[in-house]
Amino acid sequence: MKCNVAKVSMLGVMAALAVVLMFLVRFPILPVVPFMEYDAADVAILIGAFLFGPLEGLLLVVIVSLIQGFTVSAASGWVGIVMHVISSGMFAVSAGLVYKMNHSRKGALLALITGVVCMTLVMVPANLFFTVRFWGFPREQVVDLLLPGIIPFNLIKSGINSVIVFLIYKPVSRAFHLISAKNK
Repeated sequence: MKCNVAKVSMLGVMAALAVVLMFLVRFPILPVVPFMEYDAADVAILIGAFLFGPLEGLLLVVIVSLIQGFTVSAASGWVGIVMHVISSGMFAVSAGLVYKMNHSRKGALLALITGVVCMTLVMVPANLFFTVRFWGFPREQVVDLLLPGIIPFNLIKSGINSVIVFLIYKPVSRAFHLISAKNK
């Protein structure tokens, strides 16, 4: 099996960048859910998914989620890791799949919008299941937080990350392809 050194190296760089962004850029967005914090790790993850595909994006999500779960979000335990894999995984895989079918500016925009919608939608049942069953919150409380907190949080977080990716992906992609071509 031939190993693509540039691809493996770039995935390592994207994972490291995602971890650094997760540590450095972290803050609550909505006062109604202050325990839900924005982080920019998905920017590097999405770039990885766009460059290499949805499965590689999911691999980045798992790596970053495990590191996050044992460091800055340790209090949320394994449930926090699973929730992060579900949310960012859905974002990266859905956006990566759409972009894989249409490598254009319009395709990137459609991919990012798809990722935002899919991430937001999947987090409704994920919160209703995991938050109620494993964190012990009353179901009514979680339902009451859906519209003022959970849904807007996921829309805002993924929306911000999508705008950043949309603005920086092409220059990053060009640089990667230039480096890859020189190493062949």
